[in-house]
Amino acid sequence: MSDPLLRLLQVEMPYGKHKGTLIADLPGNYLNWFARQGFPPGEVGRLLALMHEIDHNGLGHLLAPLRASRCRSTG
Repeated sequence: MSDPLLRLLQVEMPYGKHKGTLIADLPGNYLNWFARQGFPPGEVGRLLALMHEIDHNGLGHLLAPLRASRCRSTG
C-alpha cells in the first residue's frame, strides 16, 4: 500500500464539481461538505477524510515536501 500522504497528490477526484482535481487541492468547503454528508467508501473516501483532517487542522504544510519532491521527479 502506498503512503496515504503521497496518494493525496496522485489521486484525482473521480466525480462531482471538482472532478479531475487532485484530492490534495480540493477546497476546504468541499471537504467540509463531505465531512457533514459522509465520506464515500473505499480509497477515495479514506483520502477525502485524511485531507479534511489535514485542512481542518491547518496541517497543509505537511504536503509541501511531497509536492516539491513530486515536481522534481516529474519536471
